[in-house]
Amino acid sequence: MAVVDFFKLSDWFIRLARRLLYLWVRTSVFPENPSELGLDPAKPVCYVLQDRHLSNLLVLFEESRRTGLPRAEATITLGRQVLPRSFFFLNRDRSLAGRARDGSSYSLLLARLISQAIADPLIDVQLVPVVILWGRSPDKQDSVLKALFSETWRPPGAWRQMLAILLHGRNVLVRYNAAISLRDLLQGGLAEEPALRKLSRVLRVHFRRQRQMAIGPDLSHRNTQVDAVLAGEQVRAAIASEAAIAGISPGEAKARAANFAIEIASDYSYGVVRALELFLSWLWTRLYDGTELHNFDTVTRIAAGHEIVYVPCHRSHIDYLLLSYIIIRKGLTPPHIAAGANLNLPLVGSLLRRGGAFFLRRSFKGEPLYAAVFHEYLHLMLARGFPIEYFIEGGRSRSGRMLTPKAGILGMTVQSFIREHARPLVFVPVYIGYEKLIEGRSYLGELAGKPKQRESLWGLVTSVRNIKRVFGKVHVNFGEPLELAGFLDQQQPGWSEETTASQSLWSRSATRNAAAELAKRINEAAVVNPVNLIALALLATPKHTADEHALQRMIVHYQALLREAPYAPTTIPCPLDAQQVVTYAERLAVVERFADPLGDLIRVRDEQAPLLAYFRNNVLHVFALPALVACLLSHNRRLDAARVTRAVSGICALMRAELFLRWPPGELEAATEAVIRVLLARGLLCRSPTSGRLAAPEPISQEFAELHLLGETIRPLLERHFLALALLDRRGSGQLTRQALEDNCHLLAQRLSLLYEFNTPEFPEKATFSAFIANLIEADFLHEDDQGLLHFDERLMTPLTHSELVLSVEARRAIRRIAGAGVAK
Repeated sequence: MAVVDFFKLSDWFIRLARRLLYLWVRTSVFPENPSELGLDPAKPVCYVLQDRHLSNLLVLFEESRRTGLPRAEATITLGRQVLPRSFFFLNRDRSLAGRARDGSSYSLLLARLISQAIADPLIDVQLVPVVILWGRSPDKQDSVLKALFSETWRPPGAWRQMLAILLHGRNVLVRYNAAISLRDLLQGGLAEEPALRKLSRVLRVHFRRQRQMAIGPDLSHRNTQVDAVLAGEQVRAAIASEAAIAGISPGEAKARAANFAIEIASDYSYGVVRALELFLSWLWTRLYDGTELHNFDTVTRIAAGHEIVYVPCHRSHIDYLLLSYIIIRKGLTPPHIAAGANLNLPLVGSLLRRGGAFFLRRSFKGEPLYAAVFHEYLHLMLARGFPIEYFIEGGRSRSGRMLTPKAGILGMTVQSFIREHARPLVFVPVYIGYEKLIEGRSYLGELAGKPKQRESLWGLVTSVRNIKRVFGKVHVNFGEPLELAGFLDQQQPGWSEETTASQSLWSRSATRNAAAELAKRINEAAVVNPVNLIALALLATPKHTADEHALQRMIVHYQALLREAPYAPTTIPCPLDAQQVVTYAERLAVVERFADPLGDLIRVRDEQAPLLAYFRNNVLHVFALPALVACLLSHNRRLDAARVTRAVSGICALMRAELFLRWPPGELEAATEAVIRVLLARGLLCRSPTSGRLAAPEPISQEFAELHLLGETIRPLLERHFLALALLDRRGSGQLTRQALEDNCHLLAQRLSLLYEFNTPEFPEKATFSAFIANLIEADFLHEDDQGLLHFDERLMTPLTHSELVLSVEARRAIRRIAGAGVAK
């Protein structure tokens, strides 16, 4: 209490400090009419402030004087006792950083008030809680800095309070609340200690409600949830196991668990979220021409009463910010985001954590205690209804295609729901599409063989410095939600009644199936933008150059396929016409125009050609089936419908695993026929009226050239597939390990790219072969034995027999020649 005693001894200092403060401070006082408080003039008044700050005390002194209320600095007379002041602080004194300085639990003045009231039944005191808020609530701030330092649930230290005075001193809210009768709280003959606890609890609840009204609910995990995580049954068991295995005390093991929880947990601050919203509003308007949002009503329909897990594709670091920004702007609670520990950078990590990010390590191997803490933390958030966001791909896609989902955090989510499913859980797939990428240059370097760049503060600053060159629009589409309980009913009827031991037998399979289903639904929600269309059309040409008229015709074909044989109900086509698409791409500087007497030529800029492959791959799955049909007919001229169907079925068995195609085998024939009808209507195919055989147009016709270009869209992917199959076929079942197959595919693809016309930028990318092989194993086309050798049967080799239908003779010979050149085990 030394500070207050100093105030009493130094009245001149208080007067001077108050006058200096009010040169800057402007207040709004509620209620405006003090008589509304209904204070009894016959009873003494004692004001209650929540946190000990000189600035708050000076405001209370000045406002109690201005409003005509009893002076806060006056003494209180209770019977024969005279107490030195008429205020006390509910919370303990704090350091400059905001930490509690001493161990005292209650104000000494509060204890004396209760002691006097218990000793004399005629004594009563009117306790008036006073809420002083520096600045408006964060959602009403229009400045990033002011939002960052607006009122929060975290008790401010002296430095933060000084900043609050500077930033918000012109907008201070002072709210006097209805008086609490000390005598009423003592009814029932309470002793002094229980009375202190009861009154402190009542006042804390009162201040909590007032603060919640002003700044929203307290979502701070570190204040409210870390203890709950440590109290979890599985975590307590893991702590005991850690102590036994490591030979340490249970207290030390618990301290380790607490450190893990703090390392993981977010530190949500609504002020920081609001500041990020303001910053991103400024950023988007300078980077992009706008954000195109589709099907958000899907979320608003299920938001009430459901636990929502947002599952977006992962193309850029901007994804983290973009989705939260959209959700906040739409008036919903922003999700807590699972972020890799590599993003927990100095300054940036703290900011992301307060924006709702929680961090997880890439691997839990060798740390069972960490795994238990993370599982419990995730379960606690899900059980309490916090919306969550994470990327099932694990990392950002460098190729532009959807990566093979990882079962890690998705599996934890499924296990958490099986453990406790009182609240329905819904996954919301989200497609995010860009027209230019901040990380574009680094992606190209990685595709060329450079090692993946580690995230760093300098790398982030460099990216921010370069974003001035990024333009276009961002496209966000919310796909068809996946309700987990219903999905589990399909996977395992009666799952909710099973024991924990039996659940582990099928939950892994259910997780894998859920991952594949979510990947398909993300792909179904693709938005086809102008850059996607330009990439599809121009990268199919030998020199990435086309006559403008011919280019526009190809774009019209792609748009007709989207319109008349749509990939999925949630797929969004480009609304621009062909001419507008070309003009748009010119404005983004991804193509350039050359004047020519026979007609202008449109060419991909040299530095943009590799990046355009990325944007083609964003929507490759949407046009995979039309491109495959075109590839079949452009190489064979004439095929009967049955053979087309067999070839499509066999080849799609491989493509389905890599591109997460939406059609199950039973629906593929109908989808193929719908594509064929569109190609027939556009003159790209012909059908014999007598035999029903399909035929390509005459080779000298423009339509044949367009059919060939459409087929070229899928050729690089088919070449990679057939290279891997040719290697397996050459060596035989049980002869190659997974690592050897990946390495040899990568090395031989690089050789093909140098020797032949296999010049698609991502053709030799090792990650694409690794993903393809992983998908073959996942789909049971390949099987690893105990020695790690890969086994297969004729089912895998069947698609290889169709290679002659979709690849040129030169391509097939090159692949077989290079596959037979020798491979390592």
